[in-house]
Amino acid sequence: MIVVRVELHSAITRKVTEIARMRIRNAGGTEDLGDYSAETLRGLSREQLDRGICQRGGSVANYPRLRIHVWHLVARALIAMNYAGAGEKEQQGDLFPQGEGQ
Repeated sequence: MIVVRVELHSAITRKVTEIARMRIRNAGGTEDLGDYSAETLRGLSREQLDRGICQRGGSVANYPRLRIHVWHLVARALIAMNYAGAGEKEQQGDLFPQGEGQ
């Protein structure tokens, strides 16, 4: 499994805060072409993200495992979950109740 963590490093306080997390799991394929399932987790803090509640999910098929960098897999997973392009608009499931992220 690949885990992508997004951390905010404060230049003022030097505090490091995890603000997002994505998991990408191998779902099969061949040695050359992989299939993956991906999910982003709900939350704005490590404690919330550790609950493991899925925010969005998607899949990537026929990814050339060894031919291109893993960042392309991350990008394709984000696109599959509508975090880019026309789906970039906020979606109801992405909204946090007032004060939840603090």
